[in-house]
Amino acid sequence: MTTNVRQYRDLDLNFTRNPATGDVALRTGDQAVIRSVRNLINLSYYEKPFHPEIGSSINQMLFEPMSPLTAQHVKNHVQDVINNFEPRVKLDQVAVQAREADNQFEVFIRFYILNNSSPTTVTVFLERVR
Repeated sequence: MTTNVRQYRDLDLNFTRNPATGDVALRTGDQAVIRSVRNLINLSYYEKPFHPEIGSSINQMLFEPMSPLTAQHVKNHVQDVINNFEPRVKLDQVAVQAREADNQFEVFIRFYILNNSSPTTVTVFLERVR
């Protein structure tokens, strides 16, 4: 009996060169999906060519006053963008902590990558860039 295990591949956005082919290297497996989740969180609407609908308004919320309500809005937007635009994961939990001293939000994301039974945890720091 053979099992069908899907191998996920994405371009390496550091644009490192593949030593064998000289082309852009690929990210494979869990690292490709983790990179995709991080990119989706940081992507604003109209930034992706030919797909203006992909993205979120998380970056605009970073300029709002730090409050539990803003943290809840960030959490909701993170959940929406992952559920809508990353079909390779099943979202389990999102927690957002406001770090007022550092002027940033710390986002903890736990999800299951399809064809993988162990959970993956990603921590993303969202901060304003002037």
